[in-house]
Amino acid sequence: MNEPAVVQIRNINKYFGEGATRVDALRDVSLDIFPGTVIGLRGPSGSGKSTLLNVIGCILEPNSGNMRLNGELVYDGRWLRSDLRKLRLEKIGFIFQAHNLLPFLNAWENVAIAQVLAGVAPAQASRRALELLDYLGVGRRKDAMPGQLSGGEAQRIAIARALSNDPRIILADEPTAALDSQRAGIVMDLLRKVAAERRTAVIVVTHDEKIFDRFDHIYSLRDGALELPDRMAA
Repeated sequence: MNEPAVVQIRNINKYFGEGATRVDALRDVSLDIFPGTVIGLRGPSGSGKSTLLNVIGCILEPNSGNMRLNGELVYDGRWLRSDLRKLRLEKIGFIFQAHNLLPFLNAWENVAIAQVLAGVAPAQASRRALELLDYLGVGRRKDAMPGQLSGGEAQRIAIARALSNDPRIILADEPTAALDSQRAGIVMDLLRKVAAERRTAVIVVTHDEKIFDRFDHIYSLRDGALELPDRMAA
């Protein structure tokens, strides 16, 4: 790879509890994720997938190891920044199984609000929101309320919101679980488009076998340990 890794983690460990009740959620996990790639994380329930996603998202603090995000060393046995909320706003976009759109805001307002919270002027945030909705093919639904959207439309708007502050990293937790095969494929194709055109690293936790062919690599987690990538997209 000519470009440096956007996510670089080394020997990350995370456990819960102590002594006889200790559970090792992540065990010496090391991983490099490069710009423009779409990575899948799979494994049985309790294998550590969501824990790893939350560590990369700076939501959950590891117990040891180190992590760089977009070149910045952010964790080395401890968090190296006190402003983790600002760090997340700057570097990371989040997409969830439930789109989590605010029900009292329409589509473009749901996208714009993320930028306003990051300190962007409302007029600029509105322009950016409308551009992103057009980019993702849902500009015509800009005035629709969340209750008026299909599942696929709502998830596209959630992707627009995740892109609103131009992050280098997108973290998606089961983003297609509630969608049928066709809509799941559309959402994954959009994430591949975002990765390729914006040089974003996209990391997806999924059990959804119908989208496995959309990934550049798929990693498996088992009992907190990361296995080598076992599949590449055709």
